[in-house]
Amino acid sequence: MEEIDIKELIGLFWSKKLEILVITIVFTILGTIYSFTMVTPKYEASTTLVLASLKENASESITQTDITINSKLVATYSELVKSKTVLREALTNLKLEEKVSEESLRSNIKVKAVEDTEIIKITVENEDPEIASNLANEIARIFSIKVVEIYNINNVYVVDRAEISLAPANINHIRTIAIALVIGLVIGFAEVLVIKLLDNKIRTEQDIEGATELLVLGVLPKNEYFDSKRRTA
Repeated sequence: MEEIDIKELIGLFWSKKLEILVITIVFTILGTIYSFTMVTPKYEASTTLVLASLKENASESITQTDITINSKLVATYSELVKSKTVLREALTNLKLEEKVSEESLRSNIKVKAVEDTEIIKITVENEDPEIASNLANEIARIFSIKVVEIYNINNVYVVDRAEISLAPANINHIRTIAIALVIGLVIGFAEVLVIKLLDNKIRTEQDIEGATELLVLGVLPKNEYFDSKRRTA
């Protein structure tokens, strides 16, 4: 494979700057069109729950055992939030069975336990910001009730209710366009480099020396007179 030094490489890219610029512009335009017209906006709404003390008497101090139990319950509760029972009841209560399927809801709900805390964050994503907010709050409410029914303890409390989001969570025009621009630049440079590496034509004395490992002793200048005579002959 032909070797290219840095100076030659820079000169090559500079000579093909218009071609690289065109490719970059094309990809930037495609990225802009994709971001503004092809991405379906989706909105997120989150509600935050906290696991309180397991003590029935609020005046009793919280022991290390209570903290350990609550920490283990966080993982269990995270799975319970996405259970069929909770999701089905939430959809039924909000009369959303025809708009949102159970499987779709499960794939668009995230339950995250905040590290080193007893806080659970429930996030619901939907194309309708109001539906996302209503589902997040209803799921949190039903989940709190189920905890009492299953564990016979009332240690889950809502800290922050979900609110309607005004901005889609999956759209960032600047980021998408910037990524498209970078991709265009990379492809532009890569195309010029590949074409150069695959080009085995002899064009300069350096090409001759590189191909034959022989020293070029002289170069004959191009004669425009004989070239014109040859074309008219």
